[in-house]
Amino acid sequence: MIMMGTEVLFFIIPMILVFILLIILLTVVPVGLWITARFSSVNVSIATLIGMRFRRVAPARIINPLIKATKAGLELEIDKLEAHYLAGGNVDTVVNALIAAQRADIPLEFEQAVAIDLAGRNVLEAVQMSVNPKVIETPLISAVAKDGIEVMVKAKVTVRANIERLVGGAGEETIIARVGEGVVTTVGSSAAHKSVLENPDSISQTVLEKGLDSGTSFEILSIDIADIDVGRNIGAKLQADQAEADKQIAQAKAEEKRAMAIAYEQEMKAKVVEMKAKVVEAESEVPQAIAQAFRNGNLGINDYYQLQNIQADTSMRESIAQVEHATTTITDSK
Repeated sequence: MIMMGTEVLFFIIPMILVFILLIILLTVVPVGLWITARFSSVNVSIATLIGMRFRRVAPARIINPLIKATKAGLELEIDKLEAHYLAGGNVDTVVNALIAAQRADIPLEFEQAVAIDLAGRNVLEAVQMSVNPKVIETPLISAVAKDGIEVMVKAKVTVRANIERLVGGAGEETIIARVGEGVVTTVGSSAAHKSVLENPDSISQTVLEKGLDSGTSFEILSIDIADIDVGRNIGAKLQADQAEADKQIAQAKAEEKRAMAIAYEQEMKAKVVEMKAKVVEAESEVPQAIAQAFRNGNLGINDYYQLQNIQADTSMRESIAQVEHATTTITDSK
């Protein structure tokens, strides 16, 4: 019995080791993928697949797209596909784009597709857009005609991807901005907004003639005016704002003149007060002058009485004048 148990162990242990080695071998060597490639007419060796493992390249990410390309009639090198994968590119997308371009009879080389993919653009979507053009709708564009009326325009731009300009070409935002600029220029050069409403095609024709797709990744096929409407009377609003501004300026100037007049009046009043003070001061010196004249013999009694009579007569005339002025004021008020 012991001998039989020992023989069984010697038989089972090698079987387990062989099984473990087989699992390790199948893990390192994608035999299933190699068989699929061979039956798909893709000439790839086991050593190449093992080398991909050591280079940290998923063999399925390379072999499956290569099988697809071979079945589509494309001749691609496995080393170039692996290099694109290591550079961070999407091999499957590039192969799908090449197949789509071949079916649509669009000239697209492998190196060109790889460059587009590494530039961050979806090369498959670009090929699809070359076959099926895309419609870009602009936001509502506001423009003002020469008569001051605002015109609101919304346009639809039909574009097709330009494969040759995908690398380094501008995107949709540039197309929308240029179309908006063209609409503003066309409407702004129109004599009246009615002419724009009557012939909206003039906007499309003028914008298309400007070559707005220059330097972009697209080719503009058509520009159609989707909606056009009349907005505000910008000219009248500007005139009203200008009139209000002129009014405020005039008021400011009038206020300035009024302030200057008040200041001049205050200055004159101050001068009058100063003159009256000087008069009072001079009058206060008159008695002293008269006394000095008496002492010096320059003024006699008769002269003094005549001066008193003159002062009394002057005071009486001033009193009469004040009474007459008060009477006239009362009469006028009645």
